[in-house]
This record gives sequence, C-alpha cells and structure tokens, in this order.
Amino acid sequence: MIRFALNQEKMRKNKREEQSQYKTMQMNQKQQQQRKKKVDPLKTRGIKYIDYKDTRLLARFVNEQGKILPSRITGISSKMQRQLTEAIKRARHLALMPFVSEEFRP
Repeated sequence: MIRFALNQEKMRKNKREEQSQYKTMQMNQKQQQQRKKKVDPLKTRGIKYIDYKDTRLLARFVNEQGKILPSRITGISSKMQRQLTEAIKRARHLALMPFVSEEFRP
C-alpha cells in the first residue's frame, strides 16, 4: 500500500512538472509570434484621400487575380481600407481597372 501511494505521489509531481514546462513553452511561443506592426504605406506618403483615377496606386492593393488585398496584409488603416475599396470599385465600374486579370478570363 505504501509503495502504491508513493508511486501515485511521484506521478502527480511529474505531471505538475510537465504542465509547468508546457505552460512556459507556450509563453515562449507567444512571445516569438509577436510581430512588428505594419506601417501604413499611405500615411508614410502623406496621402489623405484615395482617388479612383489613380490606377497605379490602386493596382498596388490588388493581387494577380484581381482581388482586393485585406488591410492585415497591406497594413492600411480601416478607414483608408474602406476608401480604397470604394475607389477600386469605382475604377472597375468606369473600366479604368479590370474586374479579373487577363490570365483568369475564360
């Protein structure tokens, strides 16, 4: 009986140690995952308003398929992202920009 109780106590101790090691490992991974915040490319250039006629600027925020890139990838603020989306849609409607890339057309 005494051996059984001692074995149980050792197992509990080992389990606690494993759990604490796992927690420290998780905390280290979280610290490593923290990345540098992206800089807003429009603010650095001093752009306050996105014009739908500036297709060269708008093309930077559209991928090869013609999809609008999200702000988490580009680093644009949410307010500017809304303006950008509206400008791209207006440019597409006026045929200044294509809806779909040439490669993906049937």
